[in-house]
Amino acid sequence: MSLTLHFHPLSSFCWKVLIALYENDVAFTANSVNLGDATERAALLRLWPIGKFPVLRDDAREQTVPESSIIIEYLDTHYPGRTRLIPADPDLALQARLRDRFYDLYVHLPMQKIMGDRLRADDKRDPHGVEEARAQLKTSYQMIEQQMAAGTWAIGEAFGIADCAALPALFYANMVEPFGDVNKNVTGYFERLTVRPSVARVMKEAEPYFNMVPKEGG
Repeated sequence: MSLTLHFHPLSSFCWKVLIALYENDVAFTANSVNLGDATERAALLRLWPIGKFPVLRDDAREQTVPESSIIIEYLDTHYPGRTRLIPADPDLALQARLRDRFYDLYVHLPMQKIMGDRLRADDKRDPHGVEEARAQLKTSYQMIEQQMAAGTWAIGEAFGIADCAALPALFYANMVEPFGDVNKNVTGYFERLTVRPSVARVMKEAEPYFNMVPKEGG
């Protein structure tokens, strides 16, 4: 099999790529990487010295592709399927890329700040940073609430790269800063995402690892 995805089943950015792969039934080998294992970590570093996943290796084209958004663009170009993840229209494509970055930078990253703080020792916690991250999430929810007032998916009626980014970001963000009753459009969008077959498959495969997610006060 030409494609190998180096990933971790709980990694939100890996979920993003898995959704894209499953959405178009792209054949690939999944290689789950334990960064705590020196051998596995060294193998990942040889592929991508930054040492973060996901990383896609395409042996047929002799390409190593890091970073979730770039991987999805690569798949859309070289392994297209029934769902075009980047719109053909250049203006819509720009909007899709912008919304993808929005979910990565303004939902995903503040969520990770809060989750990461839970793993710190009590004397290493960053309450100010966590408060800033919560404020960012609340602002992002307000923006999504307006964005999703009309339309099924992030860019109108076509599922795409921004929706791949939205699900993992919103799934974990809701754990650290719940949507609340005021964000009904956000909740509705999230619920539509969770029942899409490609998304439901990713979440089902991750279920056995959910006990590893850091809890508040943990």
